Amino acid sequence: MSDPIPYRRPDPATQPPYDAPSYGSTHKRHPKQALLRVPHTLTETSAPRFDQRFYATQADMSQVGGRGALGERIIVAGRVTDEDGRPCANTMVEVWQANASGRYHHPRDQHDAPLDPNFEGRARIFTDAEGRYSFTSIKPGAYPWRNHWNAWRPIHIHFGLHGAGWAQRMITQMYFPGDPLLALDPIFNTTADEAARNRLVSTFDLEITKPEWALGYRFDIVLRGRDATPFENA
Repeated sequence: MSDPIPYRRPDPATQPPYDAPSYGSTHKRHPKQALLRVPHTLTETSAPRFDQRFYATQADMSQVGGRGALGERIIVAGRVTDEDGRPCANTMVEVWQANASGRYHHPRDQHDAPLDPNFEGRARIFTDAEGRYSFTSIKPGAYPWRNHWNAWRPIHIHFGLHGAGWAQRMITQMYFPGDPLLALDPIFNTTADEAARNRLVSTFDLEITKPEWALGYRFDIVLRGRDATPFENA
């Protein structure tokens, strides 16, 4: 076994700031005062218990009731690890996204794009003993979001990872390689460090691809340390 990598707090440039000038909604919801460290209670750090006995697994977003959703079927897989590369086993991963037309299955989304009755856009999976996860979905579409003139979000999938309690939830987004909207997107570009930003972009993986059925994309997540995945703070 290789020597552990010394833990080092990430450079601020590798994580998005609370308030980003180009990301409009952060101006109204970021903290206005200096943050205070408040001790966590036992309940916050140890409850509830996120495991498959209490939370149902739903790993296939590409169909509802056996009826296939419209769009390009994909498989997303990867590993969740700590800063030393050790697997984070039995981690509950929640996923949500827009459909192939760029619309969420949510009443607040009034984008003028069609809804798909066979796509609900949410999944829940758990990592195995090696920290691996996998789910099937439909490649999402881009959508307008009114942050600035002619603003469109790149195609992306949201990830929420749960630890041992309510205070241990981390949220990030996975993007797709070659998307021309990435260079224009304020959310993606709030992470100043280019190498850290690129950790949010998945990679095409032929080993994950299922012949004649779905293309595969790899998205590995590192929870903290020098190579940590950028997570949403605002």
